[in-house]
Amino acid sequence: MEVKTSLLDNMIGVGDMVLLEPLSEDSFIANLKNRFEHNEIYTYIGSVVISMNPYRSLPIFTPEKVEEYRNRNFYELSPHIYALADEAYRSLRDQDKDQCILITGESGAGKTEASKLVMSYVAAVCGKGQEVNKVKEQLLQSNPVLEAFGNAKTVRNDNSSRFGKYMDIEFDFKGDPLGGVISNYLLEKSRVVKQPRGERNFHVFYQLLSGASDDTLKKLKLDRDFSKYNYLSLDSAAVNGLDDAANFRTVRNAMQIVGFMEDEVQSVLELVAAVLKLGNIEFKPDSRSNGGDESRIKDKNDLKEMCELLGIEQSVLERAFSYRTVEAKLEKVSTTLNVAQAYYARDALAKNLYSRLFSWLVTRINESIKAQAKTRHKVMGVLDIYGFEIFEDNSFEQFIINYCNEKLQQIFIELTLREEQEEYIREGIEWTNIEYFNNAIICDLIENHQNGILAMLDEECLRPGTVTDETFLDKLNTICAEHQHFESRLSKNSKFLTDHSLPHSCFRIQHYAGKVLYRVEGFVDKNNDLLYRDLSQAMYKATQSLIKQLFPEGNPAKVNLKRPPTAGSQFKASVGTLMRNLQTKNPNYIRCIKPNDKKASHIFTESLVCHQVRYLGLMENVRVRRAGYAFRQAYEPCLERYKMLCKRTWPHWRGPAREGVEVLMADLQVPTDEFAYGRSKIFIRNPRTLFFLEERRRQCLQDLATLIQKIYRGWKCRTQFLLLKKSQIVVSAWYRRYAQQKKYQRIKSATTLVQSYTRGWQARKLLRQLKYQKRCEEAATTISAFWHGTQARRELRQLKEEARNKHAVSVIWAGWQGTKARRELRRLKEEARRKHAVAVIWAYWQGLKVRREYRKFFRANAGKKIYDFTIQRIMQKYFLGLKSNMPPMSPIDKNWPTRPYRFLDGTHKELRRIFHLWRCKKYRSQFTEEKKAVYEEKLEASELFKDKKALYPSSVNQPFKGDYLEISKNPKYQKLNSAVEEKVLLADVVNKINRANGKGTARIFLLTKKNVVLADSKTGQVKASVPLPDLASVSVSTQSDGFFALKLKEGSASAIKGDFLLSSEHLIEIITKLHRTGAKAADKEQINVDISDEFLVQFKQDKVCVKFIQGSPKNGNGASCKRKNNRLLEVSVPMTA
Repeated sequence: MEVKTSLLDNMIGVGDMVLLEPLSEDSFIANLKNRFEHNEIYTYIGSVVISMNPYRSLPIFTPEKVEEYRNRNFYELSPHIYALADEAYRSLRDQDKDQCILITGESGAGKTEASKLVMSYVAAVCGKGQEVNKVKEQLLQSNPVLEAFGNAKTVRNDNSSRFGKYMDIEFDFKGDPLGGVISNYLLEKSRVVKQPRGERNFHVFYQLLSGASDDTLKKLKLDRDFSKYNYLSLDSAAVNGLDDAANFRTVRNAMQIVGFMEDEVQSVLELVAAVLKLGNIEFKPDSRSNGGDESRIKDKNDLKEMCELLGIEQSVLERAFSYRTVEAKLEKVSTTLNVAQAYYARDALAKNLYSRLFSWLVTRINESIKAQAKTRHKVMGVLDIYGFEIFEDNSFEQFIINYCNEKLQQIFIELTLREEQEEYIREGIEWTNIEYFNNAIICDLIENHQNGILAMLDEECLRPGTVTDETFLDKLNTICAEHQHFESRLSKNSKFLTDHSLPHSCFRIQHYAGKVLYRVEGFVDKNNDLLYRDLSQAMYKATQSLIKQLFPEGNPAKVNLKRPPTAGSQFKASVGTLMRNLQTKNPNYIRCIKPNDKKASHIFTESLVCHQVRYLGLMENVRVRRAGYAFRQAYEPCLERYKMLCKRTWPHWRGPAREGVEVLMADLQVPTDEFAYGRSKIFIRNPRTLFFLEERRRQCLQDLATLIQKIYRGWKCRTQFLLLKKSQIVVSAWYRRYAQQKKYQRIKSATTLVQSYTRGWQARKLLRQLKYQKRCEEAATTISAFWHGTQARRELRQLKEEARNKHAVSVIWAGWQGTKARRELRRLKEEARRKHAVAVIWAYWQGLKVRREYRKFFRANAGKKIYDFTIQRIMQKYFLGLKSNMPPMSPIDKNWPTRPYRFLDGTHKELRRIFHLWRCKKYRSQFTEEKKAVYEEKLEASELFKDKKALYPSSVNQPFKGDYLEISKNPKYQKLNSAVEEKVLLADVVNKINRANGKGTARIFLLTKKNVVLADSKTGQVKASVPLPDLASVSVSTQSDGFFALKLKEGSASAIKGDFLLSSEHLIEIITKLHRTGAKAADKEQINVDISDEFLVQFKQDKVCVKFIQGSPKNGNGASCKRKNNRLLEVSVPMTA
């Protein structure tokens, strides 16, 4: 049997605020905090879900959790957003009731995530199938597209929705999704042209620049550098945890799934790029011949690229930015635009272009996800809209957002009361009227057709003559002065005349969530939201089809002189349509609250939460819910939960559930005015009664647990005893078997032993008989053997005697034959010696004759030839040996083979020198020009400072980098880089020493081919520029410090302010480059480098002596400069080890 839990089981705090006792704002906040600290982010107010943003991932949204809440009663499990989504889905599927889920809360409270969770839950629990899965995937993938174009990073939320969204999801009779329709409300299009500090523009701009391929950016004429676009804020371009490149790929994939064609995606990206290009267009004033002011575009490159993207003639758009045409019946008047008006026109075009693109995207998505079947559909609406906003500076946007929240609060109270009343009537409970604050008076103040604020704003915008925000405020002060929810310093109501918290240019409305101060500045312009007709007509002339769809009013054939509706009236109509739509559906509410402003987990700011509780009207909601009966429950689960409290209902009740509950309540003696019986539910008036039942149930459960434990222990002991008894019988049987087996083994062993002894005695007796017979046979054999042996030995002696006689004859014969052979050998050898002697004498004689014959041809210098041949052979052997023992090609290797002969000493040394030179040449041939220049600088530094400056050894292994500030790449120094015309050879931060106190000021040191430039390190402003020919010399000390003095030639233009005393960590590199560059700039006249521990520096009219001493500086390990008197600066240098 499945074990079901309840909302009341293992409850942390109170899961349903209706049951909170005592009810106060402090106890309400404390209960939220207690549940938040235990990771319980959801709490109920009846059927309303309060959602706290945890700012981290929690393991409560898994597929297992979806299955846990699927088809379960709303109060059956602990509070969760899945419970509300399941209740709404089952009501839609089973009871054929259209549903709407209203998600409200301020920015960063988690509204968007809540809507995603609702949609993902519905997608998980509804039917399956190829077509159904396709529809679900399209509905879910519409979110990334709308988030990219409609969400932005704000100070409160890294993914804040800057538009209101209402989605109707349509289902068939089985509960499977067929499609959907999305409605958007009030996109914050002012963000396109300007963002508050610390916030970003819409996500799509950053995603496009970060994630698009290089080829795509090239086609769109864009660069990845955010700093090149005026409409993108740079201080918060990068957001931690937000991968714009990956999100761009996700958006492209989502657009493909939703059904966007490739050419449509390209058109959308071109429009986004055009908005960025539009922000870079700047204007300059230009005077006309008639004295009027007009504007001109500074740089037309961005305008040209924008026109190429959209297919617009450049001259047409350029004229639209410079002139405005006003048409009245048959007359046309063209006026020029000054710079301010041109910038207004540019920003108005950018805002309209982006907002219309966003509306087109919503329409295009609706075309893809709308239901294809024409039959009646069941509908579930999900509303994700801005919460109530109270900022330090509230303007037109906050006014209409708060107006929308007033309408939502009005419908919330009405629908909640209607739901309560319908349930009471359905259950047969008497309905009592509930008093509550009706905010209809506030809604009337804003939307009344005659005296409402929106109506007066529209009237002021349409009025001829001078119309300003001040005239609008005057009208409000005249008409709304007596309204109890309207406050103004300039109204006729005298009680606000001395209210200094109310500025003169503001008015205040007392909303249901509190008082809000609105600054009237910008109300008229934002309500007008004008786009000059010239710009609309210029856009319509574009060759791109999407632009023509976005600006239909630019069609010259359909010129409409009627003024377009204002932003306020459009929003009022949209809100009215939304309210009528919501009133036809069964409402479900999710109230989102953010616990802190730091976007951090485990932090609960009570003041912030209290503020949100007030303006969300949660306390009012609890009071309305508790005005009648605080708790209600069906009879079956009520009886199942509390039946153990009565002996008549425990353990089983055989009759109807209602009768069982009546018996139970009568047995518990609960006062009859504390509860009422409905047709299917019991209604409990006070939470104390419910907690009384829970406490009695908890005590009863403890008693039942004790009883269960007692019965279990008795059963366990009996079972153990029976098991031991059965085991004893088994052990006894096995032991008896074992004892009989051992006894049988002993008898068997004894019998076998007796048998073996008997068999042994018989065997030994037989053996003795056999041995005796064998000994008799062996004796006869032995005697016969001895006789045969004697006979054989006699025969052997005879044979040996005969053999000795034969061997003696053979030896004598062999000796004689040997003597004869030796005699013959001596004779043959003597004969051979005689023949050899004759041959040798003949050869010598022939040689003598030949030498006598050729002596006249033999030269006298034959000895020299032999000597030369010998020397040549020795040299050949020497070179071949040297070839096989050549040292490595490294120039620093000093190995060389040893010389084999002393007379080759000079040659050996010369060859070693030639080989080293050749090896060095080969090594140098591998150098690039840059590397050669570096080594030349290092060589020159060695000539200048080796054994002269103590700092030089530490600089040998440090490469000369030159541009340490990367001045050409760093945007911080863009202004300074443009001010310097020549190529920068060295850029570093140095300290300029002040003669008054010896302290250093950071300066940027730039060295070019012609000048030395000193600039401010913070602003990049050039402080001094000295031509290299004006430098007379450079003075440094012999110590390990980084101080150096640039001495200027007397009488030069740069010498007016005097010499420069500077310090740097790269002193060796700076002076080396100065020495090399100065020689080239001054016609080969090199700059002198003076190395001394004491030198003079010219400061304006005075000469100051700079003296270097060794000591212990106060500021750490570096050298420090201190003024001793008006003529002496003393530099203390730390002693080197």
